[in-house]
Amino acid sequence: MNSKKTFVLDTNVLLHNPYSLYSFEDNNVVIPAVVIEELDKFKKESSELGANARHVARLLDSLREKGNLNSGILLDNGSFLRIEMNFHNVVLNESWQGSVNDNRILKVCIGLHEKGEKVYLITKDVFARIKADILGIIAQDFFTEQAPNYEEQYSGRLDVYTSKEKIDYFYSCQNLNPEDVSLYKYGSVLTAEDFVINQFLILHGEGNEKQTALARFDGQKIVPLRFLKERPYGVIPRNSGQKFMQEILMMSPETAPLVIIKGPAGTAKTFFSLAVGLHKMLREEPLVYRKILICRPNVKFDEDIGFLPGTEQEKIAPFLRPIMDNLEILLEQSDKSLLDCDKRVKEKIDELFGNNIINAEAMAYLRGRSIANQWVIIDEAQNLTPKQVKGIITRAGRGTKIILTGDPAQIDQPFLDSRTNGLSYASEKMKGSKLCYQITLTDEECERSDLAYEAALNM
Repeated sequence: MNSKKTFVLDTNVLLHNPYSLYSFEDNNVVIPAVVIEELDKFKKESSELGANARHVARLLDSLREKGNLNSGILLDNGSFLRIEMNFHNVVLNESWQGSVNDNRILKVCIGLHEKGEKVYLITKDVFARIKADILGIIAQDFFTEQAPNYEEQYSGRLDVYTSKEKIDYFYSCQNLNPEDVSLYKYGSVLTAEDFVINQFLILHGEGNEKQTALARFDGQKIVPLRFLKERPYGVIPRNSGQKFMQEILMMSPETAPLVIIKGPAGTAKTFFSLAVGLHKMLREEPLVYRKILICRPNVKFDEDIGFLPGTEQEKIAPFLRPIMDNLEILLEQSDKSLLDCDKRVKEKIDELFGNNIINAEAMAYLRGRSIANQWVIIDEAQNLTPKQVKGIITRAGRGTKIILTGDPAQIDQPFLDSRTNGLSYASEKMKGSKLCYQITLTDEECERSDLAYEAALNM
């Protein structure tokens, strides 16, 4: 009996990751002919989708040297790849038009299923999965680049317990051993293997929960925070999450070149990133960074910005309104004379951009660059694909600090969710790197307003 499975790939899977072809070891991989037609429509786009379509074409073209794609080719990983041209005569429900591309893919699935193959449709299209289920075809998302469920993703923080004497020792001697704390009151002790390097800790007293201390695991010891007393650009952290966030932002680019900040709206992710960036640029000596560079995935690799009228700054200005709102608040807080004077606030912001202290760029212009000595904020990074986020992180040159901020629960891009977005992907892949510091803020740490806090908790 043939135990091999047959994985039928939808177009969106190949556009998401061209190497998905090689993700099904020792099984059959089928690309319906209609998928080749759909890929062909993307080949001229100057976007990530276009680049991926061309990449798939090159991969398939190179495989032609090994044999006939219609008959099938044995790949190096043991899987058998073929392009399926048949099953045009499969009858679907009369309400489903057989000429629609998704339905043509479903016809291939049904035809293979009727031939006795164990068919799995792999697609990132939810409705395609629903229709396949109606037809009795097993359908799945493409899982290779998925992070765990959001609640299970690495948060960069942990609550632990220890005795009053140990907390007193921590304050006086500035360190604790991992074996001095436990996950639960009076629970079994932990070891260094139970922690992740650069993980933040809230130490609770076992006899008195109000006795606490904030700390970080440095890979060997539990150590105190270094920047608790700092007030970057006059901003004061209001909760534990913001204190952890301030700590990783204040670190040097040599110590913490990659910072990942996740959390719901209103937790001041972008606000703090801008505040510390301005502090580093305007109030700290010697000067470490050449400028603050801001990018938002709303102006992404996929977007052909060249066809829009105006300068680059004019093209991306509508997408930077949230950044401007935060700058206005920061400037008004640092200079009370600017309160209720919109004209002067605007002049100050224009001055920051005009003097190249802050620069905003479209994602498309990051390709192929080496970005050195810059404070880089990638806002709303949950709207990036895994490939895009890798492309950004690998642009970092010496002296650059890259800050990824976002909320995996709020995603605007099709075919991305809380598990497949670039922010969650980077968080899981960089977990345990000594060069990456992460923190996830909670709904309870929303500080925007009482209404925003209530909405974060209840909606």
